[in-house]
Amino acid sequence: MDSELNSKVNLQEILNTLEVDRKKISETYKTCYILFGLAIVILVIGLLIRFPALGFIGFLVSALIAILMHFRIDDEVKQYKADYKTNVVASALKTVNESFVFAPLSGLPEYEFVSSELFTTEPDRYKTQDLITGTTDKTSFWFAEVHAEYKTQTQTKNGTRTEWHTIFEGIIFAADFNKNFNVSTVVRPKSFGASLGAWFSKNVFSFGNTEVVQLENTEFDNKFVTYSKNQIEARYILTPAMMERILDLNKKCDETISISFIHSKMYIAFPLSQNYFEAPIHSSLLAPDLLTDDLSIVKFMHDIVHELDLNTRIWGKE
Repeated sequence: MDSELNSKVNLQEILNTLEVDRKKISETYKTCYILFGLAIVILVIGLLIRFPALGFIGFLVSALIAILMHFRIDDEVKQYKADYKTNVVASALKTVNESFVFAPLSGLPEYEFVSSELFTTEPDRYKTQDLITGTTDKTSFWFAEVHAEYKTQTQTKNGTRTEWHTIFEGIIFAADFNKNFNVSTVVRPKSFGASLGAWFSKNVFSFGNTEVVQLENTEFDNKFVTYSKNQIEARYILTPAMMERILDLNKKCDETISISFIHSKMYIAFPLSQNYFEAPIHSSLLAPDLLTDDLSIVKFMHDIVHELDLNTRIWGKE
């Protein structure tokens, strides 16, 4: 009890210290915005009173001061954001699961994203951060934010135009499934398009019809399409209880999930557009609901182990 009280006191002290830094950064940013606004006003007035040179000089001076202020505080902003993740978020995560390790600068390696077989398009640009690893009973799991994109290039009369398209943006969750699968089994949404965005039509598994697994749960088959080169193994993984749990998990999500079972691991892709664990700049660190949204998604990921009953060793592997 004393240690819990001490940790709360220490966290409050950290928040109080960081709040001073946050206010300084916020005020500096506000000053920059005001100076940029002033620069535009001076330019417009100069043009209206037919003194464009005066307006242009005033614009340059105000804008230059704003840019310099912005650059000068950049290092402090990076340090503030890093301290927030290292000291505040990492401590708060322990309240969900004591085993959690938070690595803000790490993520899901690109090779693991590709080998999960959730997507067949390899990224041309790949960003990942905020890796969280932990264990619940005997099950190890990890998850991270991922933004993967591919590019297309078209020739126009003005030269080459490059466009970036999202393959996936959200959280990839992975867990030890305690068996080395002989082949991969993939569960993807049946109605792609509106629910997962246009990217999914380009990134679905391209199995032939002979590899579609017909399962006995009608609701599951109406929601998902299951692919595997081993029908028996796929049914052994997707037991009636597992299918019900996946359906229940999917109902709790805003967008349809996709799942793969491969190399003794289970991967789940949760499409999300929100960035988590980011330090606020223009709102107080002392707000009581500071970490409510962040911790809710972490608890959701953590509870997947129980939702899907991954601690039950149905394979007999310890």
